[in-house]
Amino acid sequence: MVLILETGGVSERLRVRAIDDDEGQRLVRIIRRGSGSVVAWRRAQMVLLSAQGMDVAAIAKVAFTSEDRVGGVIRNFSADGFSSLYPRYQGGRPPKFGLPQRREIKKIAKSRPGEHDLPFSTWSLSKLAEFLVAEGVVDDISHEGLRVLLREEGVTFQRLKTWKTSKDPDYAAKKARIEQLYAIAGGEVVPEPGEPEVVFCVDDEFGPLNLQPRPGRQWAAVSGKGKEPGRAPRRRMRATYTRTAGVRHLFAAYELGEDKLSGHIKPRKTRARFLEFCRYLRSLYPPATRIAIICDNFSPHLTTQRDGRAGAWAAANNVEIAYTPTNSSWLNRVPEAQFTALRYFALDGTDHASHRQQASMIRRYIIWRNNHACDERLRQVVTRANVA
Repeated sequence: MVLILETGGVSERLRVRAIDDDEGQRLVRIIRRGSGSVVAWRRAQMVLLSAQGMDVAAIAKVAFTSEDRVGGVIRNFSADGFSSLYPRYQGGRPPKFGLPQRREIKKIAKSRPGEHDLPFSTWSLSKLAEFLVAEGVVDDISHEGLRVLLREEGVTFQRLKTWKTSKDPDYAAKKARIEQLYAIAGGEVVPEPGEPEVVFCVDDEFGPLNLQPRPGRQWAAVSGKGKEPGRAPRRRMRATYTRTAGVRHLFAAYELGEDKLSGHIKPRKTRARFLEFCRYLRSLYPPATRIAIICDNFSPHLTTQRDGRAGAWAAANNVEIAYTPTNSSWLNRVPEAQFTALRYFALDGTDHASHRQQASMIRRYIIWRNNHACDERLRQVVTRANVA
């Protein structure tokens, strides 16, 4: 008797046994459900691809695993049916992942799939769990178990943000000056003679302010099946298609040392309007008190060869205007955090009929905010905006 060993072509001829419609639909349900055991999901995928006529080598490429593993799954299913898809655990508590496993899972989750030669732009829980099992990092892990583990490790699924690097040649000097002014305002350093004693952060990027319905929330009676008979309809907001009342702009200043917000609403953002607002800030303190105004390099704020009014006014009124570097307005502490709180408390869910009415609402909010600077909810909104 002569034993002949076949060295090639075996994997191509291996195919799962014939399956009926019910078995095929069950395999599809396991794959589409996307929950439960990742091992069962991967095995069902391999079996279904084989039933569809795909050879073992092609299945191994799709499943990112070896041909031997694919062959074993197909043989086991042909012999034992669906029971072979589910891993045979010994019972007891769910497995606990050690520190090395947690570190590796966290490292892979924070990487990009392309770094592992995968044709995906980002990880989903199912793809990440499948990859961890395929790479032998864990024997098995459910999608929910993976999500909980990642949250415990401080990793969550977040939206990508853009970042623009400043090309300002004086970036380091401008940034250092602004940080020094922040240190003076916070009492971290004692101002030297000639240094500002009061620091304002000024911004005029909140707007333009239209007269339009703004999305928000309200307390209202239950509707649907629990609706009370004869109840009046809930308050609704109008829809707008044309807005003919023009726009307004909010010039805002945040005084760091006193934690106070100031604001003026102007019809335009021009150099003249900017200087009007600066004169108001100057009037809050005696002329002998030197103040600093931190703002971005928006053209109406600058001193140029054609228009030197801003620089001339600052020199004549004991004021320093410190500009943030180009594309680095994030150094200014007034914009997003304070504006987010203003939008949350004063504008969300409103539909003002006139600019006068809307401006009155904003002014009254600023007064309330300065009188309740330690309000817990206000602090939460500002803190969340700063972190974001």
